[in-house]
Amino acid sequence: MAKVTAAQLYDYIACPHRVALDTFGEIAEREEVSPFVRLLWERGSAFERQVAETLPEETEVIVDLAGEEKLSRTIEAIAARRPVIYGGRIASDGLLGEPDLLILRGNGYIAADIKSGRGETGGDEGDYGSLKPHYAVQVALYTEILEKLGQSSGRIAEIWDIRGERVPYDFSETRTKTGTETWWDFYERVRDEVTLILDGVVETKGALASICGLCHWRAKCKTELVGAGDLSLIPALGRALRDTMSDTIGSVQEFAISDPEAFIEGKKTQFPRLGADRLRLFHQRAQMLTEPEATAFLRAPVELPITDTEIFFDIEADPMRDLVYLHGFVERLRSDPTKETFTAFYAEGVEREHEREAFAGAIDWIKQRPNATLYYYSKYERTEYRKLQQRYPDVCSAEDIEELFTPPRSIDLYYDVVLKATEWPTYNHSIKTLAKHLGFEWRDTDPSGAASIEWFHRWVESGDPAIKQRILDYNEDDCRATAVLLDGIRQLD
Repeated sequence: MAKVTAAQLYDYIACPHRVALDTFGEIAEREEVSPFVRLLWERGSAFERQVAETLPEETEVIVDLAGEEKLSRTIEAIAARRPVIYGGRIASDGLLGEPDLLILRGNGYIAADIKSGRGETGGDEGDYGSLKPHYAVQVALYTEILEKLGQSSGRIAEIWDIRGERVPYDFSETRTKTGTETWWDFYERVRDEVTLILDGVVETKGALASICGLCHWRAKCKTELVGAGDLSLIPALGRALRDTMSDTIGSVQEFAISDPEAFIEGKKTQFPRLGADRLRLFHQRAQMLTEPEATAFLRAPVELPITDTEIFFDIEADPMRDLVYLHGFVERLRSDPTKETFTAFYAEGVEREHEREAFAGAIDWIKQRPNATLYYYSKYERTEYRKLQQRYPDVCSAEDIEELFTPPRSIDLYYDVVLKATEWPTYNHSIKTLAKHLGFEWRDTDPSGAASIEWFHRWVESGDPAIKQRILDYNEDDCRATAVLLDGIRQLD
């Protein structure tokens, strides 16, 4: 019987089907790991080594060992009550873990993992408890193994994060303000579900999601999902809703020919957490996906500013460095659409002074065009500009940023237009998908924000001007794609 590992629990949070495919799938059907994912591994390993250099001299270092030797050395170190054990291996009753650190606290040990990201969620998506689910299940597994070995100091662990913080993970806390499920309950539920997958008791299904782009099973999964007409192909209908609906509605094709009113009672439907209006919207999208001649249309009126100068705006940022390294603008005149120019402000290094200089250049450039309308895609640009203003208050004021991102000065085409007023015969509403649907093509063979981050990392290491140009070209294409989308929306009925 396969042992449950921390890596499997981590993967399960993103996609249960990945756990099954990694265990039972054909290796030949896997794709190469993306360069961006390899970069994440490299950055994580480099940060771990950096933190390891700060550990006390009495630390038991086992990180370079493997297998049974690592396991036995860890048990010996625990028995000897070594204050810190780095890179150990512990196992018990079908559970196997390799915590970065085991730290002696009182009469037992707590586990800690070193992460090159933040140790907390920051309260996103209503999760007030600060713990990251994919981190929590990993260190909880280590904690349970310590309990089974009689070596635990309690149901608490730590994440040592990129900010130098040692974030406590108290598994007795509840996950939400109103719920009763504790983080330990959550861990046990995930552990049991992974166990059933590994034992072949539970069959899993993939689901189309943004995270699929970084998975080495993405091509196989998408082929299977399209072939089955999986409900997750409908934009915004994710895995949870698909699983709720699938016993009643088996496919996109079946949904498209059904009568949605048969599932509706008043404002509610027979599907938990799915209201009547959303069900009707998903039904409409199912019909579009199954109609070969379907075309995009407006489902609500759209009022877009009419100004002579239009600016299409996109930034590139490295979340691992917390650095905005490129501000790109395509400027065009409505009186002469053939006159399009691309202007970029690039951080010529990774220090704060480089980021500030690029930000200041972009702000000054925008201020010189007070009558232009800026178009961007999603709230990301606004969020990052707010952060940049707080970091560099000498560049501009908070009021400047709010004024800049208040319509009609600027328009978020994604949230304010595409989501609220349009429908498309596509599997999602990303700028890549919609612009390609309208005939636009990126020059690069691998266009993505993740790829741009990996290119920037290689440029920082090498200074290669060809890599920098690749980043600039990609950003320019993103800006031009936004222009293509705007023009396409203006032509919708």
